[in-house]
Amino acid sequence: MSKRLEGKVAIVTGAGCIGPGWGNGRAVAVRFAEEGAKIYAIDRNLEAMQETLERVRALGGDVTGVVCDVTDSEAVARMVEGCRQHYGRVDILVNNVGGSAAGGPVALDEENWDAQIALNLKSVYLTCKHVLPVMEAQGAGAIVNTASTSGIRWTGAAQVAYAASKAGVIQLSRVVAVEYAGKGIRVNTVVPGQLHTPMVEARLAGQRAGGDVDVLLKQRLARIPLGFMGDGRDTANAALYLASDEARFVTGTEVIVDGGMTVRCG
Repeated sequence: MSKRLEGKVAIVTGAGCIGPGWGNGRAVAVRFAEEGAKIYAIDRNLEAMQETLERVRALGGDVTGVVCDVTDSEAVARMVEGCRQHYGRVDILVNNVGGSAAGGPVALDEENWDAQIALNLKSVYLTCKHVLPVMEAQGAGAIVNTASTSGIRWTGAAQVAYAASKAGVIQLSRVVAVEYAGKGIRVNTVVPGQLHTPMVEARLAGQRAGGDVDVLLKQRLARIPLGFMGDGRDTANAALYLASDEARFVTGTEVIVDGGMTVRCG
């Protein structure tokens, strides 16, 4: 049985991780490599990618780690051209860069608002801007963008810039999907819910629960009808489907990975 991404080249942004464990980007890179993809792993911090690179190489996978600030257009252009030169093509783009900042419009200052929009939304615009011409010339490609349930629902904390930017990712994906459908390029979005990734311990507990990880985990778990929290591997499996030829008739839509959280009332 052939692997689902055999011979395909995938750019995965945000392929590093803030700590050990299964963040979304790390999980996507490893899962795609398991299915035969060559991985062009992108992060602004090379050290954060080391475990990702080691895990892929341990599988016998082909991976190249590249430092790039995906909010910088010139840097993104160089990165995409580097991938094209190194591997000859770009079949898949997974946009996984992102992060949240607490606060509604009064509490959140303008500098952090602008930074959130750049990190979560402009990064997706820029990678699409530079990857789409390569995919169009090939006559095929698949883009998977990572949003958040914060982009479609209130999820327990005021984080207006994060929510707005992730909602923007969903609509950007829909618009690009329609524009490029006739060119053989599919564009979809994975919408993860409250997963237990390394970000919980490293950052979110301090923002939401006074640094108490157990309290935050209990708060998050209480919102999930399935009764357990997924992790980056669940995001990766959804992205794998959307990137694969199994999803050949799927474009301009979202796969919500949240254990039922966003469909419950209260």
